[in-house]
Amino acid sequence: MIQIVIITVLIPISLFYLLLSLGKVDSLMIAKLSQRKIPLTVNCILLLILTQKSITLDRIPELYFFFFGAFWSTILAILLLFLKVKASLHMLGIAALTFFIMGLSLKVDISLLYTIACLITLNGFVGSSRLHMKAHTLFELTVGFFCGAIPQFCLWFFWL
Repeated sequence: MIQIVIITVLIPISLFYLLLSLGKVDSLMIAKLSQRKIPLTVNCILLLILTQKSITLDRIPELYFFFFGAFWSTILAILLLFLKVKASLHMLGIAALTFFIMGLSLKVDISLLYTIACLITLNGFVGSSRLHMKAHTLFELTVGFFCGAIPQFCLWFFWL
């Protein structure tokens, strides 16, 4: 658990403040496409390290596939940057979590209906808040949703 916190929370926060002090990013929102490349690339590397060294397929297969799906979601977001398309990373994250919990519910054969309903509602809250803050367009939110959902859904065929 400590490794997950270090790799997914502490290192990215430290990197953000480093990039901020170096002038590579101008705010927490990172609205410019060119400023998103370094954080997303580092996130991709960190997720790869996490899935190769800490959460391996033999130890915790469910979490392995969740983080491996997050890795592919990040790859999609990076590829879209080169096509000048900005994906909402907030929607990417909440959609990935929603589809992971759906898959987990199928895997362990426990009805997580209320949790899934809450997560679907949270998808709506995240999307509407990003629209309200004028941080993203509807297209960017939709792209972010599918970037998070598709890799998780595709990985269902390997772990379910």
